[in-house]
Amino acid sequence: MGISNEKLQHLSWRAGFGQLTSAKEPDLQKLVRNLIRHNHTKPDAISTQESVELVQNNYTYSQIKADASLRKLIAQKNRDGIKNLNILWLKEMFTTNRPLREKMSLFWHGHFACRVQNVSHQEKLLQIIRENALGNFGDLLTAVSKSASMLAFLNNQQNKKQHANENFGREVMELFTMGRGNYTEKDVKEGSRAFTGWAFNKEGDFVFRQNVHDDGQKTFLGKTGNFDGDDILKILLEHKATAHHITEKIYRFVVNDTPDEQLIADLAEKFYHSNYHIGNLLETIFTADWFYDKKNIGARIKSPVELIVGMERKVPATFANDNALLLFQRTLGQVLFYPPNVAGWPGGKDWIDSSTLLYRMRLPQIVYASEEFNIRPKPMPEEMDNSYTSSNIHDDLQKKEFMNRAYKNKVKVTANWDAFLDKFTAISSEALPKAVADDLLVNLPQIVNTSLLEKYAVAYNHPTEIKKMAVNLMSTPEYQLC
Repeated sequence: MGISNEKLQHLSWRAGFGQLTSAKEPDLQKLVRNLIRHNHTKPDAISTQESVELVQNNYTYSQIKADASLRKLIAQKNRDGIKNLNILWLKEMFTTNRPLREKMSLFWHGHFACRVQNVSHQEKLLQIIRENALGNFGDLLTAVSKSASMLAFLNNQQNKKQHANENFGREVMELFTMGRGNYTEKDVKEGSRAFTGWAFNKEGDFVFRQNVHDDGQKTFLGKTGNFDGDDILKILLEHKATAHHITEKIYRFVVNDTPDEQLIADLAEKFYHSNYHIGNLLETIFTADWFYDKKNIGARIKSPVELIVGMERKVPATFANDNALLLFQRTLGQVLFYPPNVAGWPGGKDWIDSSTLLYRMRLPQIVYASEEFNIRPKPMPEEMDNSYTSSNIHDDLQKKEFMNRAYKNKVKVTANWDAFLDKFTAISSEALPKAVADDLLVNLPQIVNTSLLEKYAVAYNHPTEIKKMAVNLMSTPEYQLC
């Protein structure tokens, strides 16, 4: 089956961030197969200097406990390290030739939402997700569940035989596998007993502490035995509710926020019988005729990270201060490694409110047209530098002075338009508006407000004018969709 430009645009956003490096393949089946197989190589780990230094210093518990200044230093290293990890991962998304892997890693980063102030632990969790993003869901689930980040975030270090803590066991069932309504409170209690003893050592490696494990009989989802945590995960994977829950979330992420129950049921059945192979599920979706129905094209609101990465892959920009990328995420409401809670970012229409829509539409002007940044970032998250909040500055003049001092110099950008402009060198002036719109907008120019194109229907044969037109199109509500 061949692939039209419209279908390619749709696929490029759902399987990446708007541009596929292997998009020259004219056959859809081969293109999708190559996209998935191209990701089989293990990705290089993303590592920060702060994490390396903390590991090399190898401070002991007694050193840390006895020295308040050392604790402060370590906290600052972790805080800076996670900021840098955020930027490094974002830059990997900007330039990778394996966009599907990073796109699905972004999905799993939200599914396995985790917020801990330990950069080494966060690096390990990110690598687990990137290595397994297109592989076997059971392997991914087990590796994430045994990561120091998740065990710490969900308090399983405190889950002991004598004092059970049900937080970890509950979220594994509610968020990571079956979803609500498919288990009882007794299952939560019994499953949590099985996870007692799951912990991690100082290096962040998983350890099983037999002395605090409850080795008694447990009855979980109708089965009885001397279960441990691995047994519980296997039982959860045996239930088709897990396949359905994961399939529905992936469907919402790559197809449409409005679920089609019959399609999801069919996909979940195949996912279950493929032994939870994520790549096979995606191949089935991306090669299906219904995936390219008009109702699915331009039906999703780009997440803030998708918006930022999509712009960067379209017109690369070099920032004088990379902290601008953190500022954009804060203002738009999605900061990598700082999910709002264990359920992750809600997504969909929740990405948009009156302030974020305004900022989304101004972002291209700020990045590519040097417009002044004078927007108030959201007061989040507490662990990051948060000196400017909605509560501590009210006066407009004071606000302007603060913004100039804090952010103006951070948003100095050098944009590289060469590759973008090269695509239009052979196109006539009359055809340029539609050609540029075709390149930037996935929701098909024929359904875009035609007055928008007519507004720019003048001689766009000068690179400066093409840039203006592109920036203006990227500043439209239509550009927020993918």
